[in-house]
Amino acid sequence: QVQLVESGGGLVQAGGSLRLSCAASGRTVSRYATGWFRQAPGKEREFVAAISWSGGSTDYVDSVKGRFTISRDNAKNTVYLQMNSLKPEDTAAYYCAARLWGGTSVSLRDYNSWGQGTQVTVSS
Repeated sequence: QVQLVESGGGLVQAGGSLRLSCAASGRTVSRYATGWFRQAPGKEREFVAAISWSGGSTDYVDSVKGRFTISRDNAKNTVYLQMNSLKPEDTAAYYCAARLWGGTSVSLRDYNSWGQGTQVTVSS
C-alpha cells in the first residue's frame, strides 16, 4: 500500500497552465506505475494519463494529448502532470493512483492506492 498526496490544483483562466504533483510516502517504495484520473461534478471518474515506473511508457486520453505531459522523478518519489492550454472542460477534481508491480493502465480497477484529490478549476 503506497500513500499518495496530490497538490498543485487551483483556479486558472482558460489558456493557462498548472502543474500537479503526486508525492508517494516512503524513502524506498515498491516499483509502481502511476495514473491520473479526474472527476467533474455529476460525472464518473475518468482516465487522464499514466506513466510506467521507468518513465518509458506513457498513455493519455485523446482530449488532453498535446496539452498535458506526465512525468516522474523517482528519486523524489513524485509524479507530475503538467497541464497547458487549459480549457473549462478540464475543470474537475484530479486524483493520482499507484499500481504496484504493474504497467500503465486506463482502468481504475488496476490501481491499488489513491490520493485524496486536488481541485482544478478553469474559468472562461
